[in-house]
Amino acid sequence: MNLSYWELKNWFTNVDFTIVGSGIVGLHSALRLRERFPHSKILILEQGMLPQGASTKNAGFACFGSLSEIVDDLTSHSEEEVIQLIQKRWLGLQLLRKRLGDETIDFKPYGGYELFLKCNTEHYQQCLLKLPFINELLRPLFKSDVFVQEIDRFGFQGTQEHLLFNPFEAQIDTGDMMQALLQQAVAKNILILNQQTVTAYAEKQNAVEVNIEDFSFFTKKILFATNGFAAQLTDGAVKPARAQALITEPIANLKIKGTFHLDKGYYYFRNIGDRILLGGGRNLDFEGESTTDFGQTEIIQNRLEQLLKEVILPHTNFKVEHRWSGIMGLGLSKNPIVSQLSDHVYCGVRLGGMGVAIGSLIGNELADLI
Repeated sequence: MNLSYWELKNWFTNVDFTIVGSGIVGLHSALRLRERFPHSKILILEQGMLPQGASTKNAGFACFGSLSEIVDDLTSHSEEEVIQLIQKRWLGLQLLRKRLGDETIDFKPYGGYELFLKCNTEHYQQCLLKLPFINELLRPLFKSDVFVQEIDRFGFQGTQEHLLFNPFEAQIDTGDMMQALLQQAVAKNILILNQQTVTAYAEKQNAVEVNIEDFSFFTKKILFATNGFAAQLTDGAVKPARAQALITEPIANLKIKGTFHLDKGYYYFRNIGDRILLGGGRNLDFEGESTTDFGQTEIIQNRLEQLLKEVILPHTNFKVEHRWSGIMGLGLSKNPIVSQLSDHVYCGVRLGGMGVAIGSLIGNELADLI
């Protein structure tokens, strides 16, 4: 790299902390480090033009989980683990709101709904049977029932008569949230370099040598906040999961307002003003969607449009305006990995598709390992 003396001096000399990834976790980690070490030099390296992964590509759900997801989690996690996960998501959301403010992130407490297709009657009945138990499990945290039945008033088609409503769910504006976090970081003299891919790193006695393309520099500590791109870093404990999404053009007289889950949370949709954002469908091709490549596939996009036509917006004309995808970090366990990997290397990854809710807390926990 053809770097000048000034560039080397200001960006790559005497670096205290290098954070890889400028998403929700990376930015919160940097801001927390600035609080703890006010005179330190903090550098963030981001491989994309904007934060890659899911931080700027998610659906903007506050999301701590639908009833069917919690029921499913209880088959692979203990009750205590599930409660702790939900508590972390809830506390993380409060931290995010406190740091940025509800107006800044366009926080809308419309609540969340889960709908069940008529062909999924057995699963629907199982969830209803578990509903009182789950409410009792979460009562110490929320002081009231989290899930209640409501009659469908949105005009969905081919679904069970009742929806499951969660008053604690909300919408946010993902773009505004990330822009505000980036602005805070810059205001706190945190250096951010985009389109820089870390190709290797080597731990030395008192520092880490970091390689970016054909250039290397030294940092006292390196923190990885790369989530869906952390498979190699974690020996496969984190696996990438692509999430495809689309958004419609404005729809006249749209009555849908809130956040919605369908089919065990594999599909999710919400209104953005008078548009519908719909995402999901990786259950149609788990193997194919376990990738770090961005893009869309015909099988999933066709299913998303079918759900719009037949279930979400029956008898309503709409046009798809835009499509995209993001990369989440999942694993056999939904517990995030916040760990010191060696003397000078740390990571905060595996957010389980709940980065908006849990990312701020994980970022703080990552910084507090140092």
